[in-house]
Amino acid sequence: MMTLALSKGRIFDETLPLLAAAGIQVLEDPEKSRKLILPTNLPDVRVVLVRASDVPTYVQFGGADIGVAGKDVLIEHGGQGLYQPLDLQIAKCHVSVAVPAGFDYAHAVRQGARLRVATKYTTIAREFFARKGVHVDLVKLYGSMELAPLTGMADAIVDLVSTGNTLRANNLVEVERIMEISSQLVVNQAALRLKQAQLRPLIEVFTRATRLAA
Repeated sequence: MMTLALSKGRIFDETLPLLAAAGIQVLEDPEKSRKLILPTNLPDVRVVLVRASDVPTYVQFGGADIGVAGKDVLIEHGGQGLYQPLDLQIAKCHVSVAVPAGFDYAHAVRQGARLRVATKYTTIAREFFARKGVHVDLVKLYGSMELAPLTGMADAIVDLVSTGNTLRANNLVEVERIMEISSQLVVNQAALRLKQAQLRPLIEVFTRATRLAA
């Protein structure tokens, strides 16, 4: 059995055409099914649904043989024990710094300044501000990041941005773009040796499909 770890939403939806190119069809809609393990048209291939932040962990520890995870998640995870053969170029977005409209960000990040930043991407935020010579107090949150500056809990946030609509709706503005994000294919290193006959062709099909879409 080959197990593929995916998260619901955009990554799941944008992975489906790649699976189709490999002759794999997921037989149930994750938005309608309560199942966490979904069958496919191939009896020896299944999909497990996990939180986006858990995909690397499931693959690392053998809960799945292969998975799709955002670059942001992999940076925070550290990528230990994972083979990362391919950037799938799907689920694209970016990580940005955002502040309330009217906040003097340029003054707040002058050399040697201190800033309180709310984020769940603590590794990305810490490294970014360290390069700027700015001291940051990080407040780790897992959701509703936009509330932090609105309630005075933080000066700024570091978060994923796709359209920017949520920021604008909460009177926040992007002030710096930290990095571009897309989703990566990740493979359990032991599975790559033990299940080469299944995994290698799948990786090759994904590679061809990604190049055609580029």
